Amino acid sequence: MKQETKNLEEVRLVALGFLKGLVEKAPKQTATVVGLSGDLGSGKTAFVKCVASILGISEVITSPTFILEKIYIIPRRTVEGERFTKLIHIDAYRLEGGKEMSALDWSALLEDEHNLIFIEWPEQVADAMPKDMMKVSFEYVREGVRNITY
Repeated sequence: MKQETKNLEEVRLVALGFLKGLVEKAPKQTATVVGLSGDLGSGKTAFVKCVASILGISEVITSPTFILEKIYIIPRRTVEGERFTKLIHIDAYRLEGGKEMSALDWSALLEDEHNLIFIEWPEQVADAMPKDMMKVSFEYVREGVRNITY
């Protein structure tokens, strides 16, 4: 599905639709990993902010570019996030292969079915991504306009 967005409220609606579909597609025994691909400034972090808000996370969500990973506790169960207890936001932009994911205890993160993991720049660590990773692509169209495809 490809949707054009012109503001944060439209991004939120796309995120809500994505989360509703995620419940059906999520792996049953392992973490749910969502790869976010697109150029710098195309809306990846804004999308994660919207997901976090929908899941009831009130903390300020910023890109983990320099620290690689941020973990947020999901405070309440919603239909969209019914089985998830943690939202994990990873930015792999500065990584040079899947081996570098071990610093995040990647294998342990993947084993926990209650983890919802959003990873920006998954192509940087493609060899460490699970085969069932869901993908969301972001495209900068023009100032204030983005295409989101999933």
